[in-house]
Parts: sequence; C-alpha cells; structure tokens
Amino acid sequence: MKMPVPYEPKRKNRFIVRFPSSLGINEWFVESAARPQIAINPVEIQFLNTSTYVAGRFNWNPISVVFRDPIGPSAAQALMEWVRLHAESVTGRMGYASGYKKDIDLEMLDPTGVVVEKWILYGTFLTDVNFNNLAYSDDGVAHINATLRMDRCVLVY
Repeated sequence: MKMPVPYEPKRKNRFIVRFPSSLGINEWFVESAARPQIAINPVEIQFLNTSTYVAGRFNWNPISVVFRDPIGPSAAQALMEWVRLHAESVTGRMGYASGYKKDIDLEMLDPTGVVVEKWILYGTFLTDVNFNNLAYSDDGVAHINATLRMDRCVLVY
C-alpha cells in the first residue's frame, strides 16, 4: 500500500494546554505534556473450563505536565495558588471540589496553528506537584513537574 501524497502527521511539538484564566497558568509555561490514556478493566466470565471477557469499569489515568518556571509571571506561584484551592498548608483548610476541579483543554495544532485535535479534561485537579531540585553546577531552566487527575476526557475532534 502506498502512503497518500497529502499525508501530514501530527507533530509532538505542536500542542497547547489551556488552563482556565482564573488560575493564571499561561500556555507557554508548559514544556511537555502527556496525552490522555484510558485503562479498561477486563471482566472474566468463567464457564466450565474456559473464560470469556467483557469490558468492565474504565478509568482515565493521570497525566504528567512539565512547566517552565520563569521569574515573572511565576509558574511556581500560579501552581501554588491552584494547590491552595485544594488544601491550604498554613491553616489546614481543605477546599471544595467545585473550587479546585477545573476543565483543561489539550490541543494539537497543524503547521499553520489550526487546532486539529482537541481533548477536554473534565474535573481536573492536581495530585502531585514537584518543584524539583536546584544545583550550583546546573545552569539549566527550572522546571516544575505536576500530575493531573481528571474525572473524564472527551476527544472533541
């Protein structure tokens, strides 16, 4: 089989992760992100000496996002404000899910910047934020690793 001539693959480096403006997390903070991954539990149905399987419950796995941390505006500050909606370390107060769960858009772009794939991650919240190590011997860019957990994902197109 021949590959069609006008074939243009999606590229890993053409994407944008859009957070609600209320969080103050700019799109350009994101350096890398995982696309959604689903896990479907196989349910075994036993009969005599054999088994058949059907699909059981499914879960969307958490995704990892790596953020650049500029001086201003600070990605660390913006992410910490989102963390404070989950749990406030100074007072011990926990937040309501309706306050910290957000809908996030993950968009893949074509060469001209048009969105060709759009995921909506519904009910997304932080499960892990790692502000990472510092070292005098390393002059690289500071990064923040975060793990996002969502209730469900929808591939819009």
